Amino acid sequence: MADGKRMDTKTEPSGKEKPTLSLVLDELKDCVDCIHQKLGGSGADLVYFAAIVDNNALQRDLIGPLSQASPEQLAEALSGAPYSSAKDLEACISGIMNGGAAVFDGQDAYLFDIPKQVGRTIEQSETETIITGPHDGFVESLEENLGVIRKRIRSAKLKTIALEIGEISKARIVMLYVEGIVNDSFVKMLSERIGDIEIDGVADANMLVQLIDENPNSVFPQYLTTERPDAVISKLLGGRIVVILDGSPSVICAPTSFLEFFSSPDDYYQRWPIGTALRILRLIGFIITICFTAFYVSVTTFHYEMIPHAMLLNLAESRSRVPFPPLIEALLMETTIELLREAGARLPTKIGQTIGIVGGIVIGQAAVQAGFTSNILIIAVAISAIASFVIPSYIMSASLRLIRFGLIILAGVIGNLGLIMGIGLLVIHMAGVTNLGTSYLTPIAPAKFMDILDTLVRGPFWALKKRPTISRSPNPVRTKIKR
Repeated sequence: MADGKRMDTKTEPSGKEKPTLSLVLDELKDCVDCIHQKLGGSGADLVYFAAIVDNNALQRDLIGPLSQASPEQLAEALSGAPYSSAKDLEACISGIMNGGAAVFDGQDAYLFDIPKQVGRTIEQSETETIITGPHDGFVESLEENLGVIRKRIRSAKLKTIALEIGEISKARIVMLYVEGIVNDSFVKMLSERIGDIEIDGVADANMLVQLIDENPNSVFPQYLTTERPDAVISKLLGGRIVVILDGSPSVICAPTSFLEFFSSPDDYYQRWPIGTALRILRLIGFIITICFTAFYVSVTTFHYEMIPHAMLLNLAESRSRVPFPPLIEALLMETTIELLREAGARLPTKIGQTIGIVGGIVIGQAAVQAGFTSNILIIAVAISAIASFVIPSYIMSASLRLIRFGLIILAGVIGNLGLIMGIGLLVIHMAGVTNLGTSYLTPIAPAKFMDILDTLVRGPFWALKKRPTISRSPNPVRTKIKR
């Protein structure tokens, strides 16, 4: 070459070559858990990872029979099930990494699939507990989760699409939908978004939703994730799409609206007036969570005329020893509550409960006695914290707690005007958020009055005749009661 440098003619395997023992061993070099074994008698070579194959089945079904076979019998055995021919190097490596064993007979390679079943048993979800109804939850195994759904929807109309994500991790994804109910454009749109992602690896479904969000900078979660099979079944029958990621107990449902984060499967297992009351209670809790402390700051800073005279005297006495303005006082106490909440979540269960209860009582009482804060603010902060716990979705609850800090600052700077402005900005922002091209505020904007029967309230089953309009289902009728 003109610059005097020698070109390195060594090339890396493209992955499309014919898989040979030397190429596979070269790809898997420096992997101490990779086993290369020569089978006596047949003369075949075996390559596998001991940590991810079922070793008992390996010895019983593969090593034992092939070790005793002659070369002629080996060729006959490998030509039928359960062996499959490895077409290229990439497919061979992928089969080994997915819990298979590669058998090499001369220049031919075959795969024998014997993955080890690793994972916890199906148990109740700790983050989405209910009182009545099924108590099983999803686990980290894709096959287990898919089986749980298949057992509940025993229909050939339940279709699946296999996808893969992660340039290095190669995580498996299965997208489910009910044929004839789902809108095909949603299936195409979501599969294209997942296919367009180029990333080293994704560990959980809650990471995946951030990669496919249409509004990634929004504080609001735009895809509903759940660990409850009954909730997923309801979404599938409602015309939604479900995405399962191998290794994650959370399952993604789409498209989703804002109000769906305030509903719980428990609502459908009780009489409809009770379910309606619970949903309304959660919406009241939502308003209290984001507004109550901010309203206290606004009133005590700018609008004393809004406080009844009898309460004004108590409030003035309570705040007489506090050295901070209401804004700083509220931010300090809200931050303290969040610290206690985070500490309780990270510590072991029994210790975490103790920290949360003892810490809240001791710190609150000591802060009031020391004049660090007023007892009325302690009540306001505690009520706001309790109200956030009634929201079924933890991710939505965390988003609302963050929004609360912004509203407190606006209320402390310009009073009720700031609080109203903050709420207005939130509404404007949510009105612009979309999920697979659908409005995040459905059925409020655009107004779909029939959908209110299954969002703001939980109507009786005889009245829930149509599927949610957000699903844009070609078969909108879901309930026909002949009486």
